[in-house]
Amino acid sequence: MSNNMFTPAPDEFRKLPKVELHRHLEGSLRLQTMIEVARKHGMTLPANVVRLSRLVQVQDEDNFTFDNFLSKFNTLRMFYRSPEVIERITNEAVEDAAKDNVRYMELRFTPVALSRAERFPLEDVTDWVCKAARNASKKHNVNVRLIASVNRHEPVELAEQVAWLAAERITDGIVGLDLAGNEAQYPSRPFLPIFNEARQAGLRVTMHAGEWAGAQNVREAIEVFVADRIGHGVRVLEDDFTTALAREHGTAFEVCVTSNYQTGAVESLPKHPLPRMIEKGLNVTINTDDPSISQITLGNEYRAVVEDLRISREVLKERILAAAQASFLPENDKKKLLDSLKKDLAK
Repeated sequence: MSNNMFTPAPDEFRKLPKVELHRHLEGSLRLQTMIEVARKHGMTLPANVVRLSRLVQVQDEDNFTFDNFLSKFNTLRMFYRSPEVIERITNEAVEDAAKDNVRYMELRFTPVALSRAERFPLEDVTDWVCKAARNASKKHNVNVRLIASVNRHEPVELAEQVAWLAAERITDGIVGLDLAGNEAQYPSRPFLPIFNEARQAGLRVTMHAGEWAGAQNVREAIEVFVADRIGHGVRVLEDDFTTALAREHGTAFEVCVTSNYQTGAVESLPKHPLPRMIEKGLNVTINTDDPSISQITLGNEYRAVVEDLRISREVLKERILAAAQASFLPENDKKKLLDSLKKDLAK
């Protein structure tokens, strides 16, 4: 295990131009950065990299459950100690994507999580991320947009604040609103009015659904929330009606293969439903979720899809284009992205 990024993907997959639609800023922190922040802010943490890694990254010997996966975020929330730290982790998340040849990324961030350790105003945190993402986008030559994320297990009032802040910052690069968190124990209905208002304000909608609870949550996301995209959605196949509904709507699924295995959403990597989702004509895209927690890059995910799930390289390339098509970019920007990807994927 390296201190920085992880086992690099084979060149073939690292060099492919990529589109990332589902990556959490809070799951993208470099270990080395955490150690430096801890030292600077006098945080009591294991001095040893390996011991710190156990707290914030999934290990082979861990129980692959969503409780274990979510527990990593409890430690990660302790690191957001200053505007400089938040700007640094945003810049590094974009830099790491650039090294992996990600051409376009929608980076989602959770203002409530970033504000927690030092009780920063949500407005300030949102501005710091917007500014850092804009600067990093130019510096590393990656087209970056942001998605503001709210959690089901946190108060609706907080989600409402975040939604308003996001809507006011559409011109600063925020393109969507996401509902995340523990869907097995917390309902999404209380958040419906907020998401309806956000859509009217011009934000696009994505929701975590069908990851830790069944297909009914995917159906609710499509029919009730009118979500443009579904985060994960791997349990959609448990219900034929919902599968047909998602196919008819062309709803894009932000599938995160390694994460789905590590959270216990699927029982093993070879049994991941991605190939069956493709067979059923569902609009799937391939993403990392939390590259640092899972110790992966998007290149690693592309390799896993081809080598472990036996999906052809041609289908992988189609899914990269599908991700660009499902992006929350304005139509003319989307067309430019698609044209440049098509050109590079044809080489």
